[in-house]
Amino acid sequence: MVINLTPLVLLALIGVMLYSIKTLMPQKPNKKMREENFNEAGKKRKVIYLIGSLKNRKVIDIAKSLRRLGFEVFDDWIAPGPEADDFWREYEKRRGSSYKEALNHWAGKHVFEFDKGHIERSDIGILVMPAGKSGHLELGYMIGKGKRCFILFDEEPERWDVMYQFADDVFFDLKDLMKELEKLR
Repeated sequence: MVINLTPLVLLALIGVMLYSIKTLMPQKPNKKMREENFNEAGKKRKVIYLIGSLKNRKVIDIAKSLRRLGFEVFDDWIAPGPEADDFWREYEKRRGSSYKEALNHWAGKHVFEFDKGHIERSDIGILVMPAGKSGHLELGYMIGKGKRCFILFDEEPERWDVMYQFADDVFFDLKDLMKELEKLR
């Protein structure tokens, strides 16, 4: 009998993340983290919360490019992998939980608070398309908090939507977005 260990490994990874949530939260940064939050001139670096889909692995490369501009970029939410939400749903269903119940269990609460804590400490939000409902909710929350927010489309959308004008600007090229971000450093 062959056992697929991928779901177990991902659940273990999520468990480790949830167990260490207090040490990962930004409220009490360690000395190294504090030093990394300042640029060479001693000025606090601005923080970008990069929003996107767990399935969009381009997020990692985009984050790397934005770090080269001198920003702190938070994209750690992508670390559990493209199927993390699916495994969480499967786990909760096997427990007999409804979606509403699952949102109120430890895993749902901790992951939410982890992401929200990093959204709160961020200065800038960037939604990398394509993205789903969660990404759009995160961007809307950041806009509502008065943070600078941008959308990076991977291509012109098939369905146009005027509501993307809530963001400060939309871009179709990473280089153009980076030029705008250079003004905000």
